[in-house]
Amino acid sequence: MSKTKAFISAARLRTLPLSVSGIIAGTGIAASRGFFNWKIFALALLTTVGFQVLSNFANDYGDGVKGTDNKDRIGPQRALQSGIISPGEMKKAIAVTIAITMLVALLLIYLAFGRENFGYSVLFFFLGVVSIIAAIKYTVGRSAYGYHGFGDVFVFLFFGLLSVAGSYFLYTKNMDWTVFLPAITIGLLSVGVLNLNNMRDEQSDAKSGKNTLVVKIGGQKAKRYHYIVLITALLLVLLFAVLQSFYIYQYLFLLAFIPVLKHMDTVRKNKVPKALDPELKKLAISTFLLSVLFALGLALF
Repeated sequence: MSKTKAFISAARLRTLPLSVSGIIAGTGIAASRGFFNWKIFALALLTTVGFQVLSNFANDYGDGVKGTDNKDRIGPQRALQSGIISPGEMKKAIAVTIAITMLVALLLIYLAFGRENFGYSVLFFFLGVVSIIAAIKYTVGRSAYGYHGFGDVFVFLFFGLLSVAGSYFLYTKNMDWTVFLPAITIGLLSVGVLNLNNMRDEQSDAKSGKNTLVVKIGGQKAKRYHYIVLITALLLVLLFAVLQSFYIYQYLFLLAFIPVLKHMDTVRKNKVPKALDPELKKLAISTFLLSVLFALGLALF
């Protein structure tokens, strides 16, 4: 494998649909209320993808230098683990990704708020900086919070609340509490993907000292946690639809419930952690499908 292909692999493109789900949901809500700007939408997508790639690079680096990615790991081989990319090369890639992502983020902030909303600009710049720090500190450094069971909190906040509610605010410059219902939905579904990943890697993580929530509570309790997270997510987006008085044809997003419920049954029956690996992609795509159908239903309002 060439270095270019190794970096593409390290970017973990299969995670990108999940990362943009919140932007699509937040944009759908804003558009249904008369607020939309295609430039904001495009830049928000690019910014989110940039943060996701940064997180994936940092994750590869952090787990690689700590030795967490080893022969016991069930998932796909990582870039540092393969030896094709050195730690120094990955650090440079992280720095370049930060620079590009922040440039796009600054363009997004200026386009959304201009000079007349300086306070909002400062707030979102601060959130951007915090996002970068959080992406890096997930696995990098002695105090990496992903090694102490706090990864779920990061994913919930940044993939859910910030992504959906933040993108909504970029368009509208105001906030409505009901937006947090689909925001929590996307956040919890994203947590489900991380939890699935951690269930798959429970044994290897435990051996390498990566104390994820799954390692702390054990596989069986992690399954129950998984069911609660996903069921709550589906109920909250349904509650949003009821509160917004959706017409029957706007409930398109219910179609996405089918693969999610099927996934839950697969997890229930699972006995071999390795067999959970394909489910990561399925749940991520199901989340993306839900966000697209949800936004499409709002567009029909």
